[in-house]
Amino acid sequence: MEHGTDKNVQPPFDLKVFLIKANGGRTGAEYRTNDSIFVQGEPADAIFYIKEGKVKLTVVSKRGKEAVVAILGDGDFCGEGCLAGQPVRMASAIAMSACSVMKLEKTAVLRLLHEEPSFTELFVAHLLSRNIKIEEDLVDQLFNSSEKRPARVLLLLANFGKEGVPLTVIPKINQETLAEIIGTTRSRVSFFMNRFRKLGFIDYNGGLKIHSSLLNIVLHD
Repeated sequence: MEHGTDKNVQPPFDLKVFLIKANGGRTGAEYRTNDSIFVQGEPADAIFYIKEGKVKLTVVSKRGKEAVVAILGDGDFCGEGCLAGQPVRMASAIAMSACSVMKLEKTAVLRLLHEEPSFTELFVAHLLSRNIKIEEDLVDQLFNSSEKRPARVLLLLANFGKEGVPLTVIPKINQETLAEIIGTTRSRVSFFMNRFRKLGFIDYNGGLKIHSSLLNIVLHD
């Protein structure tokens, strides 16, 4: 019996190939630091795939207070709330560095979820990962010391704990933004940043350089 390749077997879904070859339903764009990708209150009719760069999600209260609710990077999706029926954006997405982003129309994504099981698997994995991250952030706020919180955020920005090689120098982030992410004051962030620098965990030369030794703060009980 001759063994050959089953012509009916479909190759696994490759998101990068889709982003390059998909006809319709997607557009690419480049953003500079502080550019808005979408804004809170706008109609929600598409999701966005971050091909490269860092993006922060911010929410502004009715009283004008702003909070950073997530930091996203390469390979992350954002704006997926429209798939669950959100008519408007519940947050704003702002580039923290130069970004390459693909906009995927809601109808195209819904079609993919129905027709491409591999894409569905990838997307569900993303949603679960985001949910775990949100739970970790909540635990961090409730139980971790004020020193551990900024250390953890800096390590996340440097991709420690994620696949691939951690970044040596992270995108520029000011202390006010760090304070919004952590849920503390700018003066407290300044105190801990200076402490981390004196201990040799970070450097400020030509950008914010993160050393793996900063893990000692997070791992220390």
